[in-house]
Amino acid sequence: MLRQEIEKNFQEAVKEKKEREVSTLRMLKAAILERERKKRYKLIQEGKEKEVILSDEEMIEIVMSEIKKRKESLALFRKGKRDDLISQTEKEIEILERYLPEQASPEEIRTLAREIIRKTGAKEMKDMGQVMSQLMGRLKGKAEGKLVSEIVRELLSE
Repeated sequence: MLRQEIEKNFQEAVKEKKEREVSTLRMLKAAILERERKKRYKLIQEGKEKEVILSDEEMIEIVMSEIKKRKESLALFRKGKRDDLISQTEKEIEILERYLPEQASPEEIRTLAREIIRKTGAKEMKDMGQVMSQLMGRLKGKAEGKLVSEIVRELLSE
């Protein structure tokens, strides 16, 4: 399970005094705990009090969200010419990407998108939502939404 892998890597990083990795994994663990807390609170509101354990799929969503935050920060750091923060953030992204499944290549995404466009009969940009929902369901954790969106937009505008 992904949670045990993250915890094991965190413990190793602490022992080996890898400060950047410890810091990044600590932030990831905090994000996981926050998601569990919110889920537990929701269950309590519904009158269903039980232990909350996130699935690997939910954990991957959290990792992708953390990567996305850092990529957004990276763009701002580049704009501000903050080389110190750029290299630090790139390292954090690299650490987090270890916990994602193998990412689909743009060509794999394109092939799958064409198949879904053909199946749904999508022809215009207004059909993009329908294509995206099916495509993201099949690519969950294997591709960034921004890349998938760009490819679908490109295929629908051909």
